[in-house]
Amino acid sequence: MTARLGILGYPLGHTLSPVMHTAALVKLGIDATFEAWPTPPDRLAEAVLKLRSPDHLGASVTLPHKQAVIALVDSLDDWASEIGAVNCIVNREGKLRGYNTDAGGFIRALREEAAFDPAGSSVVMIGAGGAARAAAFALRRAGVQRLTIANRTVARARALGDELRRGRFRPSAIELTRDALADVVPYADLIVNATSVGMSGGAAPTASPVSADLISDRALAYDLVYSPPVTPFLREAERAGARAVGGLSMLVYQGVEAFALWTGREPPVDVMFAAARGALKHA
Repeated sequence: MTARLGILGYPLGHTLSPVMHTAALVKLGIDATFEAWPTPPDRLAEAVLKLRSPDHLGASVTLPHKQAVIALVDSLDDWASEIGAVNCIVNREGKLRGYNTDAGGFIRALREEAAFDPAGSSVVMIGAGGAARAAAFALRRAGVQRLTIANRTVARARALGDELRRGRFRPSAIELTRDALADVVPYADLIVNATSVGMSGGAAPTASPVSADLISDRALAYDLVYSPPVTPFLREAERAGARAVGGLSMLVYQGVEAFALWTGREPPVDVMFAAARGALKHA
């Protein structure tokens, strides 16, 4: 019996997951398929129910379903419970367990793709939405010393900061304005763009949330956006002499973790990277 995997989201025209995971399945000779399953919100419960079938190994979950699926699975791993979002569902004999592999994928991308250890660092996170949540919780667990969350709606940044607060870890929140960024970005070891600014096909594809004159040449700029591979934000970082890394590495590493959960096999990381880069190049 050919096993089935897929990704639940809506819309799904942009997803690289089928290409990336199919390449891994073929490389390892696993009899399974990975498909894009466009799923409007009113069809989510039906789609998740299908995952309980014996021929389904599980699914990736992307926008706008990462929080809504929590009520539809039987249990959560520690990351999913802590962050309040699920991006991977695993079927074990009809029982569904929700995981969050975004957090681990982000930290692995920093450490392996950028050779950056977040422990003890000062971080500016631009954005306070779903993408920012996983990254922020991951940074807290990785031991960052300071985290500033910048968002157009500062109340949302404060709300995320309040959720993250623990012991001496007390994130600060600022409004996403040049004057406010000028007080923190020049001193940051890591600057993360967790917004859609600069994304191909987005509302502001040519914009950057931060300009080069604010970025230290000692900083790492990481953009969760992966299309285009070099975003306007990363170009500004390169102009400043800083290191710049795009979000494809996070996409692949979260997928690597999910693949291992579904199949119990060691994923071919190089094959997944090559497939994702090739698909992005021809997108």
